[in-house]
Amino acid sequence: MENQKGPAEKFFKDFGKKFDQFLVEAKDAGTRVEADLKSKFEELKVAAEKLKSEAENKERWKEVEESLKKAREELNKALNAAFKKKSS
Repeated sequence: MENQKGPAEKFFKDFGKKFDQFLVEAKDAGTRVEADLKSKFEELKVAAEKLKSEAENKERWKEVEESLKKAREELNKALNAAFKKKSS
């Protein structure tokens, strides 16, 4: 007597195999995503520490402020030159 599988049995067997493979791939993907997130988090921590140390550097902020003032003055000159009325 031969044991023949019906269409439903075959479908569920194939479905089970595919679902098992999906679970394996999902677990691997989750592990990779977790590693990527940890890596990005560490990069952000380093960047935050660098930004914090730069923010505490008063001399550096004085340089930035002076540069911004100069840029504002130059922009003001350029705008005045561009929009001043022509003398007849």
